[in-house]
This record gives sequence, structure tokens and C-alpha cells, in this order.
Amino acid sequence: MADPLAVQIDALRRGAGAFTVFREAIAVRGPDAEAYLQGQLSQDIVPLAVGAATDSLLLQPDGKLSALVRVTRVDAQGFVLDIDAGYADTVVARLKKFLLRSKVEMERLEWRCVALRGSGVDEAAAGLLEVLAEGGVMALPFEWNGWTGIDLLGPPEVVLLPSEGSGITRCDADAVEACRIVSGIPAMGSELTDKTIAAEAGLVERTVSFTKGCYTGQELIARLQARGNNVPRRLVGVIDGTDRDGPPLTAGMTLHVAAPPATSDVAADKVVGTVTSAAWSPEIGEAGAWVGLAYLHRSVPAPGAVRLRSGDGLGEARPAEVTLLPQVGPRAV
Repeated sequence: MADPLAVQIDALRRGAGAFTVFREAIAVRGPDAEAYLQGQLSQDIVPLAVGAATDSLLLQPDGKLSALVRVTRVDAQGFVLDIDAGYADTVVARLKKFLLRSKVEMERLEWRCVALRGSGVDEAAAGLLEVLAEGGVMALPFEWNGWTGIDLLGPPEVVLLPSEGSGITRCDADAVEACRIVSGIPAMGSELTDKTIAAEAGLVERTVSFTKGCYTGQELIARLQARGNNVPRRLVGVIDGTDRDGPPLTAGMTLHVAAPPATSDVAADKVVGTVTSAAWSPEIGEAGAWVGLAYLHRSVPAPGAVRLRSGDGLGEARPAEVTLLPQVGPRAV
């Protein structure tokens, strides 16, 4: 009998898979909306055509991350920002902080996001996309490290998961998380926090314009870019060879250099990284493997061998491998 997880991941990669994405949306409107967002976001939004979208950073004045947002232009004076669930209030508060007298209005939208993923989505969902477009649903192309698809964003009574028998496979959270991790896509709350620097997470090329004017938080981004983005840590992949039924790889586990310390004192086993997300993936290896995302100190080479510990200082260390991202698909440079 086929492994349901493997079937769903195959649909998400090479067929047509669907799942609900927990995202929140904010409408930003007004005569000054474009100019104001241009001064707050790292990406150049002025060239965006109506219906076009781009990923951007919303930064704190010191250059640390407030949120990774997607910006979609809806008309000449209006935009929609969508963000991982739980961060809309953070985004609104941060944007209002420097609003002053700008003629800009912000409104939380009670919208839903359904993601369609896989190389067969365009064909499988053609009829659905046509119907939803007539209902005003935004269909936003998605591509990240070779993982492709479409995000449907709009009112919850319209944006629904495709029905069974539609030719589109409904996929569970475990399959989606495994694809996200293997694809090297950071998420708010795990890889991305208010302590994150964009270069650490590999977000600069995707989210930052170096030809636009000034924006809040720009100084740190520009300074690191001038220095080759040589940050103290960077996001990498982790592969743990433990069997599926064995001790799992979990967030919070610590990474250590491959050679154990001369002493058995756990305190002497210096931490060089921390796992931020983990899942079982049938895409890696002949029989599958535990995979993760982790921040690794720049002194440790990747790809390369490391050891894993539980994170609480207890238990034996076990061997693992750190990799560049993505772990499948076109390799990020």
C-alpha cells in the first residue's frame, strides 16, 4: 500500500495538491498608500502592475525583522499585504508607528488562503481558477526554490478547498511542512523572528531592492550587503539518518561539530547551531529521512557532518548532516 505522505508530497511537487494556508490579510489604501509603503518596505513596489505581487521585508529601524510580507497591488491607490497567521497585528502596529499625517487607511480583511502546488496545477485547476477569478479572488503565482503553484486569496465563503474528485489532492499539514523544509522556505515564528537578520535566512535576493529610495531599516541591510552578507549564522538544511520509527528530529535540538570533545562533560560540547523546524520526508534518501531547517554558525562548513543533541543537554549525540538549501530542486547559491 502506498504511503499517504509520499502520495501527497508527489502531488505537491509533480501533480496538483491543495491545502489551507493560515495567512492574514491587510488592506492598505489611500492617496499616500504607495508612497508610504515604498518608504517602509524593502522591496520596490512602485512598478507593481495591478494584480501583481512581490515578497518584501517590513523591518524595525535597527534592521531586524518585523515580518516577511507579500504585497499585491489591487489598484492605483490600494494594496493588500498578506502575512503568516498571527502577525497581522504586528504589521499594523509597525506601519502605524511612522504613519503621522499620511493619507493612508488600514483594514484587517477576514480572508482565507488556499494554496495549490505542483507542476500540474495550471492544467488541473484551470476551471476552478476561471470561476474564482469571476468572484474577485486573487490568484497569486508562487515559486520558491523550484516549488511552484498558485495561492488563492479572498473571502472565506468563496475560497474553498477543491472538492474530492476534482483531480486535485487535498494534502495534510505533515506533507506541506516536509515540502517547505526540504525547499528551504523560512516561516514566521520558527525561522523568522524579531531577532532575525534577512541575510541569515537567505531572504535578501528575494525581498530587497537596492535601486529604490530609502526605507526604514535599510542601513543594516545595505551595510551587510557591502560586506558580502557575512553574518554570524546562516540557515541550512539538516538530514538526520534516524529511522522513521526512531527518535525524531525536532525543533530545539542543537547542532555540534562532528568531532566529539575530549571530555565527556556535556557542557564542553559547544553548540554551533539550533534546529528550528523538522519533519519526516520521503523525498530524501532511498527510504526517507528526518529533515530540518537550522541556523548554523559560519565557522562550521555546509555541506558537512555534524552531531545532534536533544537541546536539554541529556542523551547521547547522534550523527547528522547539514546541507545547503534547497535540499531538492535547484540549489540556492
